[in-house]
Parts: sequence; structure tokens; C-alpha cells
Amino acid sequence: MTTIDSSTMTVRELKTRLDKNDGLLLLDVREPLEYRICNIGGKLLPLGELPARLDELDPGEEIAVICHHGRRSNMAVEFLRRSGFQSVRNVAGGIDAWAKEIDPSLPRY
Repeated sequence: MTTIDSSTMTVRELKTRLDKNDGLLLLDVREPLEYRICNIGGKLLPLGELPARLDELDPGEEIAVICHHGRRSNMAVEFLRRSGFQSVRNVAGGIDAWAKEIDPSLPRY
């Protein structure tokens, strides 16, 4: 079971936030091939490109970061925080948890 803290959100919490359309940016740090397999509409910015493309993000914006299972997104959250982003959270379990808990029609890989 995943431990949830203030730097993490569940896929259920993410769904609630996305349904509200309240300004949360969903940042997907997977690779383009993975994004093509399945995605939930987040901004694709692969983890390896994040340092070079940091200027595409607003440090004042609230950001939820997602990947396949949560490891890359956790690294992205740590990097973003070190870079001055304060309102950044990792989506626990990633797109795989979303496919299991929210939308079983999404392909799993």
C-alpha cells in the first residue's frame, strides 16, 4: 500500500480535481511512446527533458505529476521542488493505478 503525504495525491483525488477543472496542471513525465499507449490528457514533458524545458512550467501553478507507477514522477517532484516549485505533488501509483481504479478501459502496459 502506498503511503500518502502532502507531496502525494491518490488517483481518486486527482480525478476529483480534474473533474472540477480548478486549474491543476497534470504533468505527465513518461516517454512519448508510453503516452501514446494511454494517457489522461496531461501535458507531456518526459523526465529526461524536464531540466531543459523547465521554463515551460509556471512555478506558481499547482502541479500534479504522473508517470507509469510513480517513481519517475517522484523524481520530477523532487527536482521541481529544488527548482523553486512549491505546489507540486506526485500521483501515487501513476497511470497504472488510474487504469485500475478510475478507468479500467485504459490499456495497461
